[in-house]
Amino acid sequence: MLSIEQRIAQDIAAKPDQVHAAVELLDGGATVPFIARYRKEATGGLDDTQLRLLEERLRYLRELEERRSAILASVEEQGKLSDALKNDILSADTKARLEDLYLPYKPKRRTKAQIAREAGLEPLAIGLREDPTKSPEAFAEAFVDAEKGVADVRAALDGARAILMESIAEDAGLLGELRDWLWDKGQIRAKVVAGKENEGAKFRDYFDHVEPIGKIPSHRLLALMRARNEGIIELELAPALDMEQGHLEGEGRVAAHADIRDRGRAADAWLRETVRLTWRVKLHLHLTLDLFGRVREGAEDEAIRVFGDNLKDLMLAAPAGAKSVMGLDPGIRTGVKVAVVDATGKLLATDTVYPHEPRRQWNESLAALARLCQKHGVDLIAIGNGTASRETDKLAGELIKGLAKTHPDHKLSKIVVSEAGASVYSASETAAKEFPDLDVSLRGAVSIARRLQDPLAELVKIEPKAIGVGQYQHDVNQVKLARALDAKVEDCVNAVGVDVNTASAALLSRVAGLSPSVAENVVKHRDANGPFANRKALLKVPRLGDKAFEQCAGFLRVPNGDNPLDTSAVHPEAYPVVERIIAQCGREVRSIIGDTSFLRGLKAEQFTDETFGVPTVRDILKELEKPGRDPRPEFVAPSFAEGVEDLKDLRPGMVLEGRVTNVAAFGAFVDIGVHQDGLVHVSALSHTFVKDPRDAVKAGDIVKVKVMEVDLPRQRIGLSMRLDDEPGQQARGGRPAGGNDAPRGGQRDNRGPRPGGGAPKPTPAPSNSAFADAFSKAQKR
Repeated sequence: MLSIEQRIAQDIAAKPDQVHAAVELLDGGATVPFIARYRKEATGGLDDTQLRLLEERLRYLRELEERRSAILASVEEQGKLSDALKNDILSADTKARLEDLYLPYKPKRRTKAQIAREAGLEPLAIGLREDPTKSPEAFAEAFVDAEKGVADVRAALDGARAILMESIAEDAGLLGELRDWLWDKGQIRAKVVAGKENEGAKFRDYFDHVEPIGKIPSHRLLALMRARNEGIIELELAPALDMEQGHLEGEGRVAAHADIRDRGRAADAWLRETVRLTWRVKLHLHLTLDLFGRVREGAEDEAIRVFGDNLKDLMLAAPAGAKSVMGLDPGIRTGVKVAVVDATGKLLATDTVYPHEPRRQWNESLAALARLCQKHGVDLIAIGNGTASRETDKLAGELIKGLAKTHPDHKLSKIVVSEAGASVYSASETAAKEFPDLDVSLRGAVSIARRLQDPLAELVKIEPKAIGVGQYQHDVNQVKLARALDAKVEDCVNAVGVDVNTASAALLSRVAGLSPSVAENVVKHRDANGPFANRKALLKVPRLGDKAFEQCAGFLRVPNGDNPLDTSAVHPEAYPVVERIIAQCGREVRSIIGDTSFLRGLKAEQFTDETFGVPTVRDILKELEKPGRDPRPEFVAPSFAEGVEDLKDLRPGMVLEGRVTNVAAFGAFVDIGVHQDGLVHVSALSHTFVKDPRDAVKAGDIVKVKVMEVDLPRQRIGLSMRLDDEPGQQARGGRPAGGNDAPRGGQRDNRGPRPGGGAPKPTPAPSNSAFADAFSKAQKR
């Protein structure tokens, strides 16, 4: 059996020695950003994506080994660990296989089979299975014993059947075979619960839906699971499109594996019924739960991946930069909350204006906002995209026009920004520490203003799950989601770098190697002693030792400090490499920084040593060209169409500009300024085939879209990025271009009782010929 490191190497397309080096570094306390950036020689250049996958697989496989050890100890303690079983357990490569092997030995509540064994009925079960020529009734008479709880022949045969059913159902080989077969052929079947049609209208696409379990997209599976959890639909796993034929095939497979054949002998009918019940009562139910769990886990992993990718795009969105910003948190009855921050994000002023119903103080609001803009030299207005956003956007438009007339030199522009998570931040401990005397409602306006200046620096203050750029985020494993999103945030922060002299504790805590408590200590030290003059000064911070310094130093920037290299991503441990470059060229550090032609003329091989190889030296030369470069794009604002402020204003055929707010597996959501995002289905993202929507668009992108469909009752907007599409035309798959996501290709099967329409009729035992056909098929396989 392959080692953990060999298995991971196969999973991430790397060499075992690369994995070994990465595992050693992780176990030694190194972070993924540090390893990816500064230990390329050790890992052979594994990037952060590979390292994150390695980290997840390492966790899974170590849990698998812990479980394997526990199972071996349990079976050995029972005195049932044979050499063959031990080898099977040691070679099991998945948790499912391991649990299949352990099932017969797993401590459980007293079952009917255990009670039957205690009553001495095991010889009856074995005797009938090994010699079907015996008459079950006649053979069972010898096992009737009222004192043992076996009142009559029927009770004896029922107990013997329970023993056989448990024995067959716990066969690891059979479980594996049936699991693979159902994964390949099984169909998830959904039907609406009678009487829930109106209550569950939003799920009407799934009221009568059938789809292969092994091919169902993650978003559709999670939608089905949510509909089931809300009591709208019932789900089952059909062994095939034809339910009854599928059950017959399942019985045939069980019979073939158990070597039970119907040849008309005295016990054959009894054994055949035992097989039927084993499949329908035990195995089908067990495997349905197992496979539903498997497909749900896969769907959750995909949903978490999508959420993580969207979060990364949002956090790495273009920052407006060091400009004075007025944040407007829209509201109707409670008014529009106003906050003005300077170029560094420092709060300068707050206010609340009431331009909308019921007060309608439009002119007074314009005057108040104009005074704030003039007093504080506001450059940008950030408007939250929540309730009353378009009305507030109109107010800001009039403000800009008015100031342009009275103060033509004052250049002012407005941008609608996502306010997702602003309310969470407002009530958080972080916000309370920043603004202890500020009303909770006004803190949201501050957050809106700051997230326009620097989305990354502000969004790190909010729990990633609250930012809301995922699909079915509340339906997935919350521990796994939190772990994945925290990793994304960490990667984003360290990819950009952090100014140690201006960063908040929340931002610093996301830097590799800095815990929240140490980040707080950095801020306290800075407040008490003034700005850090260089990176070495960080070692004076309490509890920031050599290990933490090693991890964090390369990601922290010290602008205008003692050492110009401290503004770059060159790690202090690699400064000797720069010193060798300086010694060879005879120039000062400041003179070579940014000298592209000179730096590109150098060969990395000339400056390597035992510690720093070619990959690191190349990174250093590239960093010296543009020290501390920001990987984020340039800031651009979308322009919403005038007069299009509500869903009712939309007309099919309109071409509008908007910002991508979220990307799901089935398409992209776009904010076009009507309080409800529209969906561009994956089939309408491009004229060429798009497998992953993120290959075409990312959260934060500004795009032009055409309105294809407006569904007012369900508050849905269908959009297309193929501007030559015409509303109502069919896209690939026979569906309206740009339309909302709906089941596609799912086959309908209306046979059998509808869920909720009364108890289903008992399934009759199949005829001899039907059973024989199914058995024959199983034997041929």
